[in-house]
Amino acid sequence: MMDCIATCFSHFGAVRFKKLCDENAWPARMMPVPRDLSSSCGTCVRYTGSLPDRVPEEIEQIVELHPSGYRLLYRAKDL
Repeated sequence: MMDCIATCFSHFGAVRFKKLCDENAWPARMMPVPRDLSSSCGTCVRYTGSLPDRVPEEIEQIVELHPSGYRLLYRAKDL
């Protein structure tokens, strides 16, 4: 299990991803996007889990939290 942040293209996308986390029993909470990460909507989901088998299209990027910063796990193709 990893500590991750998923940024989304919209607030609705963040709500849907939070629901996906709940369905997978991954502890998750919605929060403002950290300044080091950019986001279209300003809302992200911080969760403890893994990279989803199929990343929803509403997700802009998923990063893993590290003591030295972030490690990119997923980025939408058109960015």
